[in-house]
Amino acid sequence: MRKAILDVDTGVDDALGIMLAIRSGELDVLGITTVNGNVSLETATNNTCKILDLIHADPAIAVYPGAAQPLLRHPVFEHRIHGQDGLGGALANMQPVDRVKSDEFGPDFMIEQARRYPGEVTLIATGPLTNVALALAKRPSLVHELKEIIIMGGAVQTYGNITPVAEYNMYVDPEAARLVLQAGFPRLTMIGLDVTRHALLTSEHIDAIGPSEIADNVRQSTSDYMQRYFERNGVQACAMHDPLAVATAIWPELVETAQHYVDVETRSELCDGQTVCDFQNRLQREPNVSVGLKVDSKQFINRFITVLRDTD
Repeated sequence: MRKAILDVDTGVDDALGIMLAIRSGELDVLGITTVNGNVSLETATNNTCKILDLIHADPAIAVYPGAAQPLLRHPVFEHRIHGQDGLGGALANMQPVDRVKSDEFGPDFMIEQARRYPGEVTLIATGPLTNVALALAKRPSLVHELKEIIIMGGAVQTYGNITPVAEYNMYVDPEAARLVLQAGFPRLTMIGLDVTRHALLTSEHIDAIGPSEIADNVRQSTSDYMQRYFERNGVQACAMHDPLAVATAIWPELVETAQHYVDVETRSELCDGQTVCDFQNRLQREPNVSVGLKVDSKQFINRFITVLRDTD
């Protein structure tokens, strides 16, 4: 199995991504780091523990809290989408087993694992990139010690989901995102709204998972999310932003990518967090990102359903 670290700000779609990563059996998840984003660091950490308990994950998989706020900016939560608890109230009464390793900072855990397994670890980041930026600041050689990094974030040929031009993860900490994209990773894949908006989970898909405790959780946690998506986009569905980033690590053939130079706007009143992709090489800079442009959404959803439907 491929060694992986998940870096999450566990809201609804992060939770689905964690389920996919663990239950697929394709990834050796070394640990999960948490970051401020959809919800506070504390809530994201607690939610991560809840999801791991829900799916009966190996007790050895620990959770490492990271950055409690962006590098330079104030936090921006998404309670309207994910609910006050980040999981749409689905696990509000659960008291999870304590998997939290508070004595080790999330970015330090990334560094430690990359040093222990040089060239073997895939880092899958589905929240703001604050933890990754902090790890790079402490150990710049991390760019060559990781096997690859896959990030959920950005929008290069479509509109944003928090401002007219910015995707949420990039908007929350654009300085961190810019540092990561400019760091020089040999293998950096960006799974943005250009592909995740085509990967939609519907009520019919959830019915195909169940009946099960997991299906019930997915149905409840995505209920408000689907309604908000309908209000904005006219489609009753949950966009599978974070699960698609996880799927790209497991089944890279599902997403078609192209190498381009990508930068992030950090100094604009209107455009902070915008990912600017130089499709025509007008800046004449070396490509730094494999940009996700097309996805086999039907195959992805089918595989997601199969992974969550299988029982022990």
